[in-house]
Amino acid sequence: MLLYILRRLVSAVSVVIVTLVASFALFFLAPTDPAGVMCGPRCTPERLQNIQHSLHLDEPAAVQIGLYLKGLVVDREFESGGTVQTCSAPCLGYSYTLGQPVTKLLAQAVPVTLSIVLGGAVVYLGIGILAGTAAAQVRGTPLDKAVVGTALVLNSFPYFVFALIVALYLIPPLPDTSYTNLTDNPLAWASGLLAAWLCLGFTNAAAYTRYSRASMIEALGQDYVRTARSKGISKNRVVYRHGLRAAVTPVATIFGVDLAAQLTGAIFTERIFDLPGLGNLTLRAFGQSDLPVLLGGVLVGSIVLVVMNLVVDIAYTFLDPRVRLG
Repeated sequence: MLLYILRRLVSAVSVVIVTLVASFALFFLAPTDPAGVMCGPRCTPERLQNIQHSLHLDEPAAVQIGLYLKGLVVDREFESGGTVQTCSAPCLGYSYTLGQPVTKLLAQAVPVTLSIVLGGAVVYLGIGILAGTAAAQVRGTPLDKAVVGTALVLNSFPYFVFALIVALYLIPPLPDTSYTNLTDNPLAWASGLLAAWLCLGFTNAAAYTRYSRASMIEALGQDYVRTARSKGISKNRVVYRHGLRAAVTPVATIFGVDLAAQLTGAIFTERIFDLPGLGNLTLRAFGQSDLPVLLGGVLVGSIVLVVMNLVVDIAYTFLDPRVRLG
């Protein structure tokens, strides 16, 4: 397993580097001038030249990419207003428009996105797996058809439409959305994110109900489940200890990919509920051609995607003893 993990880590690093280089290339191919955006409409040529020099924008693109990648492992120095500032590694640069270290901006935004996505995951995994498991046990009955029909109806709504309805008509009675640090006030943290959690939870629970139901039906039809029942083992133990363990393996694959996608694409939730997460930060940076912040968002997103895929592969060996990594 160790050799497999090392191979995957090398592959992950190469994916992250290629993603960053591709983002750099797209930025320089775009008809934008971040120095001009920072300088404003009445910018003098001297001021424009000073901004370009302080941000290394007058260097060739290949040199800028090299400096950025170098800053991930060693400290970098930036000149601003005649003073030199040291950016400690991993250095992701300074925001062109906000003048703050990108690492600081990400440190403020990432916990918000994590709180939204992980809270929503608890809701949709709990509801989806329990509802799907219950429906699989009564397959073909009116209760099963009602669960599947409700899931299909909920799943047919575009997420942003559902979130807008909640934001416009259900706040109140739901608490107003806001973000408070978990360590400062856990109750305010939970109440401020409740509406976002319910939106993510109910919309995704519909899909996970269908996934869990289909997987559980297949698991309950296996020989070892029928053998366990014939030996007199209770129904609940057979379903939730033997059948559910096998049924949850394909669901875990979908969950790992979904969680990574939601962490990097929670922009609808953050915009609709006005939460200062990674999606809002990246969207603002895109509109202002703020390359360091954009690259910081790309870096976080690519790392999350490759790490979650690795975690899912390793989790297979614990969920299903038949799976071996090689």
